[in-house]
Amino acid sequence: MRYKTLIVLLLVLVTSCKFFKKAPVGVPIARVNDAYLYQEDIKDLISEDTSVEDSTLLVQNFINRWATQQLFLDGALLNLNESKQEAFNKLVAQYKNDLYTKAYIEALVKRSIDTMVNIQEAEDYYENNKEAFKLNEELIKFRYVHVDENILDLDAIEKKFKRFNAKDKRELDSISIQFKSYSLNDSIWIKVKQVVDKIPAVTSENKNELLKKSNFVQLKDSLGVYLMQINDVLLRNDIAPLEYVRPTLDQIVINKRKLELIRKLEKDITKDAIKNKQFEIYN
Repeated sequence: MRYKTLIVLLLVLVTSCKFFKKAPVGVPIARVNDAYLYQEDIKDLISEDTSVEDSTLLVQNFINRWATQQLFLDGALLNLNESKQEAFNKLVAQYKNDLYTKAYIEALVKRSIDTMVNIQEAEDYYENNKEAFKLNEELIKFRYVHVDENILDLDAIEKKFKRFNAKDKRELDSISIQFKSYSLNDSIWIKVKQVVDKIPAVTSENKNELLKKSNFVQLKDSLGVYLMQINDVLLRNDIAPLEYVRPTLDQIVINKRKLELIRKLEKDITKDAIKNKQFEIYN
């Protein structure tokens, strides 16, 4: 109902200004020279919950923008020389061709591409291109717990945290509700920057303590006590470990497959067109 009311208001506005000539199709709401804007062009512009006032303003602004653009376009057609217009028309045609072609190729590739990458493929590319995987930041494997300064049995927690055998890990997991925060998975590589951002007691002044392999670090601030155990360290310009760059490796392998598939599609479509007499080159 609100949409119909808005259209009536716009039609009154437009017709009262004797704004347009007879249009060939649809219900016009604005005209610039021989170009018309129709109800169909604005039907998705407003939602049901938009007020009449806001809807009117929204549509009027849209009409004004459309008119301004159309006037500039008409001015360009009148004032640009033929050679420039022809060059632009070729660019537009080429852009259209590229859009359609790209969309069609992407659909064919998506339907045919195998996106599963086995570990052997990833390892082969990694081994042959290790220099491409140099780190530009430090990585560590570590575990940490953040506890209140007055927590009971801090010494026992620290002992288990340092020793960290299977039993210790289970026991620390079982009391983790007492921790303010923690991470006991020390088998994955983490950016040192993430640690600095996560743990406020780690600063630019003391972060080098995290870059010492097998180092135990205990820090304290107003929020509590932090226990950290560093298992492994990789520095800038070290080669990134395969498990860390595996997602990147997978994407590289898939992209290579895409390029190979596109080349095959290009060859096949031309070959089939020649076979079916859809494509000929005249002497």
